[in-house]
Amino acid sequence: MSESRGRLFGTDGVRGVAGYELTAALALDLSVAAAAVLGTDAAAADAAAADTAGADTAGADTAGADTTGAGRPPVAVVGRDPRASGEFLEAAVVAGLASSGVDVLRLGVIPTPGVAYLTKALGAAFGVVISASHNPAQDNGIKFFGPGGVKLPDAVEDQIEAELRQNRQPAGSFGRVSDAGATQELYLDHLLSTLPADPAKALAGLRIVADCAHGAAYRLAPQALARAGAEVIAIGAEPDGLNINAGYGSTCLDTLAAAVVRHGADAGVAYDGDADRCLAVDADGQPLDGDQILTVLATELAETGRLAGDAVVVTVMSNQGFHVAMRDAGIGVIETPVGDKHVSAAMRDGGYVLGGEQSGHIILLEHATTGDGILTSLHLLSAVHRHGMPLAAAAKMMRKYPQVLVNVPGDASQLGPAVTEAVTRAEETLGDNGRVLVRPSGTEPAIRLMVQAADAVLAEQVIGQLAAEVRLALAAQ
Repeated sequence: MSESRGRLFGTDGVRGVAGYELTAALALDLSVAAAAVLGTDAAAADAAAADTAGADTAGADTAGADTTGAGRPPVAVVGRDPRASGEFLEAAVVAGLASSGVDVLRLGVIPTPGVAYLTKALGAAFGVVISASHNPAQDNGIKFFGPGGVKLPDAVEDQIEAELRQNRQPAGSFGRVSDAGATQELYLDHLLSTLPADPAKALAGLRIVADCAHGAAYRLAPQALARAGAEVIAIGAEPDGLNINAGYGSTCLDTLAAAVVRHGADAGVAYDGDADRCLAVDADGQPLDGDQILTVLATELAETGRLAGDAVVVTVMSNQGFHVAMRDAGIGVIETPVGDKHVSAAMRDGGYVLGGEQSGHIILLEHATTGDGILTSLHLLSAVHRHGMPLAAAAKMMRKYPQVLVNVPGDASQLGPAVTEAVTRAEETLGDNGRVLVRPSGTEPAIRLMVQAADAVLAEQVIGQLAAEVRLALAAQ
């Protein structure tokens, strides 16, 4: 797995086909390596003393114990999505951690952002999530949160990989394993506490369809929406270990759209398998992507004077229409490479409170350290409800520019001046009404091209010419 990728960690943890690429042996060895890097006394002390990093941890002190006191073993929280493979991978991860002297709190099936929140709220040294997010059921993954529930920077992931290659044996002192599923209620209480109005009335009068992707949100998402006052119709809420993301969730909005229309609902929200993403549809079943959701949330925060830095952080894949909408609203836009951990890092470094991706990873840093689908849905729906506007009207706050994507097989390191000149010509053709992006793929030997333009025909013409010039440049190497 590591040989094929060149690096074990991808853009969001370690992923692969469960039992083949991601084996129990790898999961155990990886957790031993992670314990050596993240479970040190220094890391435990950092966890205990971590500042809020922009996240409201209301209720955290009710978690009770100081789990990182002097002389006590470090504590890790472990959660997973409902994939069948998550059961044996969780057992392997827990065994690796406990054999390395780490006390383990097993959270059970819980959204990824719930693990992030409880890592901080319970004072854990680090958190572990076993999930492959929006991937099909045969895949799985392992990712880590450091002290305070923050995703690990690349440098720390590299340390874990280096430790893994050392193949050291655990020290011999053993940790204890406890079931801590009841602490999920802390996370649910926290979600509701973030709403600016009376949480029990924030969504009163709304009928909402919640598509849980047969994933980690199947229980908590309907509960959160209902406690906020909505009438909730839950779909994709019967996980059997094999049906996660299959025909449901944020990667298959047609199912949600049909359910919203069939039930006469005001709106629908869809999560992915680990519920760190949220997309939506309006009452007519028309979709809203992450850029449109960010437009609503940014405008709401700006109007109430809570948009720190008067700016939003997004990736280079954001739609040109989003940039236009933000410019018209007097809101700045900060761009990062693709990946929500880059968005999160830029937000923390710059003191910004809102950021996200087109895919529905939305980070509300006042309340969470990572993308949180349930949190996003609560704030999106409460914002439009407070203004008395249907979700369809909110969607029109941003005009989506047509976007065309093309993958060209090849090594991005071989791109030279000819491609730079081709990109310049494409940008000149589009003017202020479009944008061009050329970047290497993070998962395969390919170059990803993206063109956005106000006119779809123009976008197709420009990307066709650009793709041809990139292929010629590669052939000339």
